[in-house]
Amino acid sequence: MYSVRDSLKKDPEGTVRAVAQMGYQGLEFYGPYYDWTEPQAKQIRKLLDDLGIRCFSTHNSETNLSAANISRTRDMNVILGSKYVVQSSTSPKAHLDEWKSVADILNLAAEKLEPAGLKAGYHNHQPEFTPLEGRRPIEILAANTKPTVMLQLDVGTCLEAGSDPVAWIRANPGRIRSLHLKDWSPDKEKGYKVLFGEGAADWKNIFAAAESAGGAEYYLIEQEGSRFSDLDTARKCLQAYRSAHPA
Repeated sequence: MYSVRDSLKKDPEGTVRAVAQMGYQGLEFYGPYYDWTEPQAKQIRKLLDDLGIRCFSTHNSETNLSAANISRTRDMNVILGSKYVVQSSTSPKAHLDEWKSVADILNLAAEKLEPAGLKAGYHNHQPEFTPLEGRRPIEILAANTKPTVMLQLDVGTCLEAGSDPVAWIRANPGRIRSLHLKDWSPDKEKGYKVLFGEGAADWKNIFAAAESAGGAEYYLIEQEGSRFSDLDTARKCLQAYRSAHPA
């Protein structure tokens, strides 16, 4: 729902309805959901159920997965019907060893979440795929987290950092259980403003790898912004996705 964040701020329920009416089967709430009251979360869940659309996962700050906050995070995700609680980013790291502490947070969160039927995950941006002291931090996370911790692949930032998303998926079988289908153009004037299918991503081979090796359970369309309104962007990206990946 980050892709339609402006509309979501103005009218949460109306935006969920609009996304469902476009034909989306699932969604992912981001940061602000954590501040909802439990009655608000229950109302959103009822709306999702009434519309026949699922909350697959949520995006969370690192503090949401901390020992102090993980219980509330768990309870809110149970209400929403989520399967994955995804850490959306971490603070800048100067040394590779610092990424092991991120893995520790994810493993501890997984222990707290799994008894409730939830799983932990991590979402990359450029830093995770940018070599640091000879290795990419995402490799440290993959090696030091439980196999149950999902490595949610943001395709666009992986590309911008100079990595090959297909190779990464194939190197981590069963771990890439969801992907953010964010395209990217090396043209600086376009960057992340391109719609799905307009950028440099090799979607045909990405989908093939995700489904044959990565263990992909669902895809999420993410857009930083475009030449269209956020809801028009979401609609156009879904249409392009359906053309590129027929059911």
